[in-house]
Amino acid sequence: MKLITVLIIAVFISTASAAQTKDKKHSQLLDVTGSLGSGLGSVSGSYIYNWHLGKKQKFSIGAGARFTSFFGSNQYYISAPAKITSGSTGPGVLFQENITANIDSLLVASPSMNALNLSINLGYQITPKIAAGFNIDAVGFSFGGEQTAKYVNGTTLTNTTAKPTGFNALLISDNDLGTLNSEIFATYKFRKQWAVKLGYQFLFTEYTTATNVQVLPEPNDRFRLKSGALAIGIQYQFK
Repeated sequence: MKLITVLIIAVFISTASAAQTKDKKHSQLLDVTGSLGSGLGSVSGSYIYNWHLGKKQKFSIGAGARFTSFFGSNQYYISAPAKITSGSTGPGVLFQENITANIDSLLVASPSMNALNLSINLGYQITPKIAAGFNIDAVGFSFGGEQTAKYVNGTTLTNTTAKPTGFNALLISDNDLGTLNSEIFATYKFRKQWAVKLGYQFLFTEYTTATNVQVLPEPNDRFRLKSGALAIGIQYQFK
């Protein structure tokens, strides 16, 4: 609750300063987005500050803060560390296939967690009313309640508990840590300061078990869920 309060205060301060900004080379907006997939969903709220580039200022690059709340039911989280899933930790892990024999899973009956991250935002204004963009979380932290779970190794089930991994960091593919949200989307401005958004969300969520439940190929307590879902949102741009 304290974290949510801090975010709200930060957005309020940014909103107040944005209302006084008339520089067309910059824009500030609020974004609220929801997503729904198979047995899971999320709601997120963002504050974004964009810099517009080029002679016609159609390109934009921005930074922001995003709060994401994730929920689901009966989701299988798989072994998270890149050293286990791909056998290496370098940038090339992005192009390597998973080593199936190394991957175990964690069945979480009612996964639920929250993440507060700094985000990177890219955009292009196609027409005065239509734009396209991409955003991705870069670094932050997660929190949520402890969950009962079952560690799955072949046909063997072991009862355990797990909490959301506390630190989030974008480090390339399976090197990533924690809960990270990203979207590719298009917006349509239906009023001067309002736009609707339709896109696709790719969300990493991660749990850390109370002990190293996985033993081979090395001890492991981190398990990740990679989920994709249709995302619908609304944006408000300050004058």
